[in-house]
Amino acid sequence: MLDIQAFHLGAEPCQYHRRRSIVVQIGDTPLGEGYPIRVQSMATASTLDTEAAVAQAERIISAGAEYLRYTAQDKRVATNLGVIHQALRARGITTPLVADIHFNPTAADTALEYVEKVRINPGNYVDSKGCTEWNDEVYRTMHERVQERFGAFVLRAKELGRAIRIGVNHGSLSERMVMLYGDTPEGMVQSCLEYLDVCRAHDFHDIVISMKSSNTVVMTTAVRLLVERLHSLGYPAYPLHLGVTEAGEGEDGRIKSSVGIGSLLADGIGDTIRVSLSEEPECEIPVARALVDYITKRETSPSPEGNLPSWEEYRALSQDARRQTTAVGAFVGGSNLPIVLHPSLGEEDLTAMEAQRPDAVLMPNGQLRAHNGTPIVGISTYTLSSEEITAEAIQHLLDHPQTLVLLESRGENPVADWRWGFTQLQRGGITNPVLLKRTYMERDLDLFRLYAAADCGSILLDGWGNGLCLEAPYLSVEDVIKTSFGILQATRLRMSKTEFISCPGCGRTLYNLQNTIAEIKSATAHLKGLKIGIMGCIVNGPGEMADADYGYVGAAPGKIDLYKGQECIKKGVPQAQAVEHLITLIKEHGDWREPGEEPPTS
Repeated sequence: MLDIQAFHLGAEPCQYHRRRSIVVQIGDTPLGEGYPIRVQSMATASTLDTEAAVAQAERIISAGAEYLRYTAQDKRVATNLGVIHQALRARGITTPLVADIHFNPTAADTALEYVEKVRINPGNYVDSKGCTEWNDEVYRTMHERVQERFGAFVLRAKELGRAIRIGVNHGSLSERMVMLYGDTPEGMVQSCLEYLDVCRAHDFHDIVISMKSSNTVVMTTAVRLLVERLHSLGYPAYPLHLGVTEAGEGEDGRIKSSVGIGSLLADGIGDTIRVSLSEEPECEIPVARALVDYITKRETSPSPEGNLPSWEEYRALSQDARRQTTAVGAFVGGSNLPIVLHPSLGEEDLTAMEAQRPDAVLMPNGQLRAHNGTPIVGISTYTLSSEEITAEAIQHLLDHPQTLVLLESRGENPVADWRWGFTQLQRGGITNPVLLKRTYMERDLDLFRLYAAADCGSILLDGWGNGLCLEAPYLSVEDVIKTSFGILQATRLRMSKTEFISCPGCGRTLYNLQNTIAEIKSATAHLKGLKIGIMGCIVNGPGEMADADYGYVGAAPGKIDLYKGQECIKKGVPQAQAVEHLITLIKEHGDWREPGEEPPTS
């Protein structure tokens, strides 16, 4: 199993500064060291519809996008990128355009002539599918094909002064890479390195790299592993594009994106980001900008004082730390699921929340209460910050192993605060369950979600933290608790609702994505713990919904393919009946239950 903790960063765990990447010229908007973290989006208008594509570009760019991507399925579509490019330049818009290519290297060749950057997917650029016999000769032949075909593309990009994004997606690794390395972060890194080495062989370095997945654990692991591998190989620090694929929309999309992107930004990783929401693309920009601004202001915040840990020590301390804490009955710690605790202000909060969040724990007037209002006896809490961890505090916790530690961050860099506090507790031999505590003074619910998800997601993905204890005095208790559970779900630690893995849409989308998502949610949102993929076209599914239990994929205009896991069960279902057929499919496999009906216990 891959050691997801092993990676190298320039900054130490309790500090913040950006990774020093090389500069890549993309039109008139350079990327990398010395330049701000760029935000971008992808058009959903058809690339063949010049008028619609240009109008949408103006909206997205007006919202603040610094790069704009269009899909280019074939040579005809790629050629029209030149028309769009020319129309935008005639309007005085110089924002660099990016072509998004899958399966069709000829489309990539064509697009390269017209736009500043082309994204290719190593998983489907030239690799053939359906090989029945894998041997060294097949591997060698396919590798040589990559060198020859992609090499010619690189030489032309070098001649034209274009940039290339090597965009690896977990859900669309080539069969060859899966056979060699498995469907793993290691497979993603190896897929990238094969194409990167072709670029380096031709002394071409205007390269941006992305490692994406709809699973935040896989995505962050792959990016960190790539950073380490580039460092160990002595390669330049190429700029990194960050994103969580198929993050969804609304609250869930924002929380999931913030967990994945924010946790990497917090460690100084990332030069450009795209928040992929199943909404109008211009809605992505303010979310991305808010996330970047929140993290990068830590550049001027002071680091904690003391004998701060190195990455090596911190990773050793956090290895499986969550499960190694002392279990407090079947409540928290050890193998228990992480909990959500809210230090509510009075009995009225408890009453209001009982029916709505039966899996939350409230603490009215300092007394822990179960979901039914029954006091939880024999368990106390101890709140302290990293600056308050003294020898006396350590001894108190050693003497009271059933005490829950509420590790509070009060500074500008919660990730650094929590890591320093955790390090001191671990050095002192403390095994008490630790909950992350912080008070957010934001009045804007969306900003609270972004900030809390980025902060807490970083720590939970590190491998420790037995729950969350968040407060936001200007927001409702329900919203704070709902956000907390959303963060736990986005980090794959506790499933408390249905998870919808939905693509953001693009020019390939074959149906009204937002209306369809709303329809499917209305029918299935009560299926706690189930993961449902909603993909606009076959390019983004089934691969990009690899984690989904069921999938709804656009197959052709008016036709939907339905999946159970990675297997297509029903093909070409009329869209008007597709949701009904999806429900039938869920029922046939025993995963349906009526609203209000609890899932079976294992």
